[in-house]
Amino acid sequence: QVQLVESGGGLVQPGGSLRLSCAAFGFTLEHYAMGWFRQAPGKEREGVSCISSEEATYTAYADSKKGRFTISRDNTRNVVYLQMNDVKPEDTAVYYCGADLDQDCSRRLHYGMDYWGKGTRVTVSS
Repeated sequence: QVQLVESGGGLVQPGGSLRLSCAAFGFTLEHYAMGWFRQAPGKEREGVSCISSEEATYTAYADSKKGRFTISRDNTRNVVYLQMNDVKPEDTAVYYCGADLDQDCSRRLHYGMDYWGKGTRVTVSS
């Protein structure tokens, strides 16, 4: 059974850092593009970042996250990470990871992924 499990969320102060993890069970991430998405209260889900499978050479970020968020993957551990730096209150949301065989990350950030985790909550507040 394909399963994605996010972890690493929690309460963080503005300007702080957090690293989210997404572990895969039941399949290997090696051939999948992996993405992070988020949904804030009362808002639609939005794409945050995506990384392709081909030697992780293609990454994409939604504009507001460039320079603050970094996506990475460790295929040997079957895990994808999202490093979040200089977080802001507007980053408060439930963060979801997704997997898709389509390697076009720009398209995936817009349309979503085939497989989803259940999310991890991030709250940025002082």
